[in-house]
Amino acid sequence: MDRKFRDKFKLVVLYLLKEEPLHGYAIMKKFEEIFKAPKPSSGLVYPTLFRLKHLNFIETVGEGKREKKIYRLTREGMNFLNKHEKELEEILKKLRIFAEISELGGKEIKDSFSLLMETYDELSEEQKKKISEAMRKYAGELRNIISGGE
Repeated sequence: MDRKFRDKFKLVVLYLLKEEPLHGYAIMKKFEEIFKAPKPSSGLVYPTLFRLKHLNFIETVGEGKREKKIYRLTREGMNFLNKHEKELEEILKKLRIFAEISELGGKEIKDSFSLLMETYDELSEEQKKKISEAMRKYAGELRNIISGGE
């Protein structure tokens, strides 16, 4: 995973913790609920929490059910979040747009593309040709709508 993405995700975690103290899994669920995006993996969330704690941006404030650590934003974390407010606003804007596009049918497109990736080698040449035609037609229609043509 590239460093830029991890840095952006770090800001999102701090943003979520600004609202309320949370444990790692609750951060994953809240991200999924708020941004209508796939739930981030534990392989992303827990190393991010470790780094944020190491930087003194968050602290452990207790343990919840089943001994889950609960994290809270520290003053240093709040200062960091305030210092990177413009960057956070841009990240939140992109996540909002992602959520809205998902609601417009983006999730169905993603699911269809995943199915295509999984089954591509089994498709006949005729199926591939029809898919190509449909994709090119759809892309053209989208460009036309976006540019104000329809």
